[in-house]
Amino acid sequence: MRIGVLAVQGSFSLHSRVLSSLGIEPVEIRRSSDMTDISGIILPGGESTAFQIIMDSDNLGDYLRRELRTGLPAWGTCAGAIMLGRSTAGNPFPGWDLIDIEVVRNGYGRQVDSFVAPLRITGFESDFNGVFIRAPIFLNPGRGVDVLAEFDGEPVMARQDNLLVTSFHPELTSDTRVHRYFLQEFCAQSNLSNIKSA
Repeated sequence: MRIGVLAVQGSFSLHSRVLSSLGIEPVEIRRSSDMTDISGIILPGGESTAFQIIMDSDNLGDYLRRELRTGLPAWGTCAGAIMLGRSTAGNPFPGWDLIDIEVVRNGYGRQVDSFVAPLRITGFESDFNGVFIRAPIFLNPGRGVDVLAEFDGEPVMARQDNLLVTSFHPELTSDTRVHRYFLQEFCAQSNLSNIKSA
C-alpha cells in the first residue's frame, strides 16, 4: 500500500516516518504527477495559507480537490483539516469545503498556548494524548459528520465519507493508533494484513 503525504510544507516528514514504521510506503506529494497509485493521502499540520500559495503555483491544488471529491481517502491534521473544512463568517479562509464542519483557525490559541490533553476516541480502548499546537476549533458538524472525539465539548476528531480530520497532531506522539485508524478504516480495503501491528 502506498499512502501520499502532502509535502509542500509542514510536518510531512513525521507522518512519513510513522507510515514507514507501520510497513506502509509513504509517497511525498509535491506535484500532481506524484499522485500515482496511492490509496489515500495525509494533509499534515503546517501553515494553511502557505499550502494554498504553493499548491496554486502548480495545478496540485485543483487536482487534489478533484481526487478528494471523487473518493480518494484523505486525513487532514490541524492545517490539513483547515483546508478540508469550511470557514465561518468571522474567520474566513480559502478552505475547500469538502467536509461539513466549520473550522476556526488558531481556535485554541497561539503557539504559546500549546497543550496536551487526554482524548477519548470512539473505538479506542484507552485515551489518546492529543497534542494541540495553534489548533483549529471545529464547530457545527453537519448531519453526515461522525464526531469521534471531543475536547471541552467541541469536536476535535471527525469523519465524513472519505475524509478524516483531527485538530491535534498524532504524528508528534509515539502512539500510532490514529494513523492505523486512517489506514484501516479509510485506505486498507483488502490490504489490512499489510499494516504492521502496533
